[in-house]
Amino acid sequence: MKVSELMTQQVETVSPDATLQDAAKLMARIDAGVLPIVENGRLAGIVTDRDIAVRGVGKGKDPASTPVRDIMSAEVKFTNEDDDIDDVAETMADLQVRRLPVVNRDKNVVGIVSLADIAREKTPRKVGEALQGISRPGGQHNA
Repeated sequence: MKVSELMTQQVETVSPDATLQDAAKLMARIDAGVLPIVENGRLAGIVTDRDIAVRGVGKGKDPASTPVRDIMSAEVKFTNEDDDIDDVAETMADLQVRRLPVVNRDKNVVGIVSLADIAREKTPRKVGEALQGISRPGGQHNA
């Protein structure tokens, strides 16, 4: 099964010039904890609600005037729309992330895939393996 068959296709994105407040409002409106950052039509980074809280507000940055680019993760991991979902689940476990932006061959964001998307289609064992990898101590934040 390919990522394109499971991913959420309606993905909201923000510009790196959007403020932290704009990103947080969008996250609240769509009930999401992560937003891909798109610049010139291509994936430029990712920002999480935790990034806004810890790297932004926690460090005294003004949410109304600080651009997302100041706190976003520019070295973002992603997957391609034609990747195999089993491989993506393993990648998510290795990277210790719960979501990955999905891009096409031109690096345009076309969706986002989450552990929940995989859980709806895969066996409990496969999802458990991915979650076990994601939850191991000492890893990255769990975007």
